[in-house]
Amino acid sequence: MALADVHNGTDPLVNPHPAPPMNKPFLPENFLLSTPTSEKLYFEFAQPQPIFDYHCHIPPSEIAANQHFENLTQIWLAGDHYKWRVMRANGVPERFVTGDASDYDKFLAYAKTVPATIRNPLYHWTHLELRRYFGITDLLNEDSAPRIWAQANEQLQELTVHRILEKFRVSVVCTTDDPTDDLAHHQQIRAGDLPTRVYPALRPDKVFAIDQGDAFSAWLERLEKVSGVSSVDLSGLLEAVRNRHGFFGSLGAKLSDHGVPFAYSEPCDEAEASAIFGRARSGAQLSEKEVLQFRSFLLRFVGELDADAGWTQQLHLGALRNTNRRRLKEFGPDTGYDSIGDWPQAESLVRYLDQLETAGKLPKMILYNLNPTDNYVLATMIGNFQDGSIPGKLQLGSGWWFLDQKEGMEWQMNALSNVGLLSRFVGMLTDSRSFMSYPRHEYFRRLLCNLVGADVERGEIPMDEGLLGNLIRGICFENAKTYFGLECGAV
Repeated sequence: MALADVHNGTDPLVNPHPAPPMNKPFLPENFLLSTPTSEKLYFEFAQPQPIFDYHCHIPPSEIAANQHFENLTQIWLAGDHYKWRVMRANGVPERFVTGDASDYDKFLAYAKTVPATIRNPLYHWTHLELRRYFGITDLLNEDSAPRIWAQANEQLQELTVHRILEKFRVSVVCTTDDPTDDLAHHQQIRAGDLPTRVYPALRPDKVFAIDQGDAFSAWLERLEKVSGVSSVDLSGLLEAVRNRHGFFGSLGAKLSDHGVPFAYSEPCDEAEASAIFGRARSGAQLSEKEVLQFRSFLLRFVGELDADAGWTQQLHLGALRNTNRRRLKEFGPDTGYDSIGDWPQAESLVRYLDQLETAGKLPKMILYNLNPTDNYVLATMIGNFQDGSIPGKLQLGSGWWFLDQKEGMEWQMNALSNVGLLSRFVGMLTDSRSFMSYPRHEYFRRLLCNLVGADVERGEIPMDEGLLGNLIRGICFENAKTYFGLECGAV
């Protein structure tokens, strides 16, 4: 070996890892796509697919009104507890997070925070969203903030909610709605000419809050009003819930959703549940066991309603919510004070699934875990109850909340691949309150294609375009279209 080779850094023993060029672009066209096969899979099969967003928290009122947002804060920061958490962590006073500061000052506070989010998924999401919505390629920071604010706000004058749904080819949106919601906005949307199909999804979490005293009583009053059924006793409550389930179904709903720490599955028959409900209505203090029994009976009841109606039940498991009591009192729930919980999941979940299976009432179901240690627990659990009637009848849900990022999504897909069928996976959702979140589908699709493409390059999967094209198209859109049985919009 010539000495010049050593001096030039070509000797692998002297310089085994040459430094990458310092001018490597940020978010290049092949972002997250590490191989030529990954690029081919993404650009030919994943990118062209519409979006089937089967679980989100965007307000149907804003879709019905074709909401126009005056500025970037209103569409981007309002209600986004992901951003609120990092702003607080960066020392931003609450006035600029959820307080009375002006919209511009709140945006400027986030812009100052963004450089501190390196390696947090928000750094990617922030810049992807600026690019995909407004064509802005500048890095967001304190210096660029005034320019980006002006550029984005100018485009927002034309970028209404309907235009956003059209721009991102969103075929289906399923919102998240309380049983007491009159769904007037959904009816308004259905009466219009929006190409995107928008459906309600039943989120009856408040029916489980039997230990919440006055708040539970107030919710029951609202339920009685919209259902026309008295909830003075358990039979009335069950009839009211059944009534609302049917009403949601009349507007096209085919999904329920439950945010629970673990699957409630304590044995409890109707007589026991009735006695517990009666004690709660009389103002008695319930024991923890009684609360769990009641919740178990109601969760099973809704699961049976879902099975009878051909719906899909979603269980979001493992969130430790409202951890900061002072902030909960000050700001309310869903403001950024939740985290990953560590409840045991396996035994309670298998009891719940087995109860429904034994009764012949096991619906299609999606299980989401928030604690990554539960990936394989849930991935193996769904295999216990697949019955051959529907491909992928039980699903391991996509990376959720704190796992809604590169590593978490890869963990979920690897677990499902190793013990189940990735090919039957119904794919990604936004789980967001913001209309700025649709690039999360792009983020997921790139990761999916990179995972598969890398396997192909290593010779672990054949380079069969028909096989791989069907796999990618299925996970990105077609599987969800078939699985949920919802009419899709022509976008």
